[in-house]
Amino acid sequence: MHPPSQKDYVSISFAEKGGGGYNNSKQWRRQSCWRKWKQLSRLQRSLILFFLVLLFICGIASYPSVTEHLRGLADGEQHTERNSILRPVVPHVLPEPVKQGPPPLPEQTSQRKLSNKRGPPFLPNRLQRKGNTSDTVVEAKAADSRKEVNEVGVISWHGAVIDTEQATEVNKDEQNKAASPANQNAKSTNESEANRPEAVREAFRHAWKGYKDFAWGHDELRPLSKSYSEWFGLGLTLIDALDTMWILGLKEEFEEAKAWVSTELTFSKNVDVNLFESTIRILGGLLSTYHLTGDTMFLEKANDIGSRLMPAFNTPSKIPYSDVNIGKGTAHPPRWTSDSTVAEVTSIQLEFRELTRLTQEPQYQAAVAEVMRQVHKLDGKLDGLVPMFINTNSGLFTHQGIYTLGARADSYYEYLLKQWIQGGKTENQLMEDYLEAMEGVKRNMLQKSSPNGLTFVGEVSHGQFSPKMDHLVCFLPGTLALGAHNGLPADHMDLAKQLMETCYQMYVQMETGLSPEIVHFNMHEGSTRDIEVKLADRHNLLRPETVESLFYLYRFTGDHKYQDWGWEILQNFNKYTKISSGGYTSINNVRDPDYPSPRDKMESFFLGETLKYLYLLFSDDPNLISLDQYVFNTEAHPLPIWPSTA
Repeated sequence: MHPPSQKDYVSISFAEKGGGGYNNSKQWRRQSCWRKWKQLSRLQRSLILFFLVLLFICGIASYPSVTEHLRGLADGEQHTERNSILRPVVPHVLPEPVKQGPPPLPEQTSQRKLSNKRGPPFLPNRLQRKGNTSDTVVEAKAADSRKEVNEVGVISWHGAVIDTEQATEVNKDEQNKAASPANQNAKSTNESEANRPEAVREAFRHAWKGYKDFAWGHDELRPLSKSYSEWFGLGLTLIDALDTMWILGLKEEFEEAKAWVSTELTFSKNVDVNLFESTIRILGGLLSTYHLTGDTMFLEKANDIGSRLMPAFNTPSKIPYSDVNIGKGTAHPPRWTSDSTVAEVTSIQLEFRELTRLTQEPQYQAAVAEVMRQVHKLDGKLDGLVPMFINTNSGLFTHQGIYTLGARADSYYEYLLKQWIQGGKTENQLMEDYLEAMEGVKRNMLQKSSPNGLTFVGEVSHGQFSPKMDHLVCFLPGTLALGAHNGLPADHMDLAKQLMETCYQMYVQMETGLSPEIVHFNMHEGSTRDIEVKLADRHNLLRPETVESLFYLYRFTGDHKYQDWGWEILQNFNKYTKISSGGYTSINNVRDPDYPSPRDKMESFFLGETLKYLYLLFSDDPNLISLDQYVFNTEAHPLPIWPSTA
């Protein structure tokens, strides 16, 4: 029998630090664990590894700074180097950047880039034009700009860059209250009427500052990288903004732009230009500025570019090619097709007709009138609605069966009405085609959403209705109202008001208060919201169509709610797209007010159209570009209504 001390107690001795006992114990435990691991089946080992990895991922996802970083990578996949810039860990009040010195000399070599007013940005003719297109930033300036942005180009997406008088936010309850029937006819008390036009002037000055400092004489501003991009190398933003500056009374800015046009603008360049875009922006901009100022220099420039665009009409069908080399005098279709879009070939008429009237050279009007005659007699329409493409060889519609009032067809309908108005309401065939098309819209495209019954215009594809509506379609309320004002059916005005409400809701129902490029409307019962937006469609390009229609509706009804709606839109442009160093940027995500993901691009139509229509909307002077004396082209350049010959 063992002594009690040996039975009840165990004696343990520890080796000295660094001795072999402790290390041997660790080695034995490692070997024991390894043997147990090896004894497990392959399935058991795989399950254990899976759960360990899952726990690791959950740990990463729950760590806020890591999550924020990953989110930044996802949101900014196209602009990765900007992510650290756009989520600053600095106070919201931002310093103004050090002045960059005088604008670039106008004689600097121009480069070209691609944009397209009417087509969606992801289509081939929007992304790249071979041969003469470069959408890249000039390398030397890009390197400097990356350094500058890291230093001072920080952006606050919470309204820090808004001017003091524009900084009041309207919360959702206040917006809903303002939109209620009892308040729709009341003027907003947030800002006096007199301050609203001045707020537009201030927005223009801010946009112009960015263009002047970083993109002078070039096509478009890249406000984040403080550089520019080119399409034609013809100063598109500057020309597009000429009549806006005149209308806004910005004399100093107008005179410096006029000097550039007079001394630096030349069209004798070996460059391909898009017939439609150069007609509505350059030819239209020069013609309208001539009429507003009486300066014949602008008319001479207009005649120069007009004559250089004429080779586009040298086709077997007389339906023009999409692209012209204004230096060589040659023209061609896009590289990937022999088609032109119907909107492009039927939305150049106002400008060329006016050029003939001013110069007494008949070839301009004859060429565009032939296009309208051919489109009028073509088969393939649906109750007056036209397909999106037409072949320049055969002169026939292609891709038939698809009908939209959005990209590639929209301004065809606009120009039917506006040519009729421009010509003194004497060309009845144009008016009849317009009326037939509007009946076709009512019959085939109008539906109501659920749950709130918003009236919207969808699309038709081979007999199937799609509840898809481009922001571009928001030109329609204004066009319908303009027709009703000129004696067309009164129910057009009723429809215009319904569609105007829908276009406004495309802004209100987004978290930033800015409309996406494309929306889809819910039609099935039980829907909780009227509007859905696909991830690829959430961008906002600073487009003008909604504020354009607000301008028409206010001019014709006098209802101040349309001014209030426009004011909300301007405030949200200032809040989410304004860049502190100058300029405004299009954004990728209107559903994310914390990080709308800027695109680093200010389209020329923001100055040429959006701000111009906002200014006219806020003005109560009916004689400021009277709609009984002028008709706007599709780039918001006013052209005179011809005197009656009766």
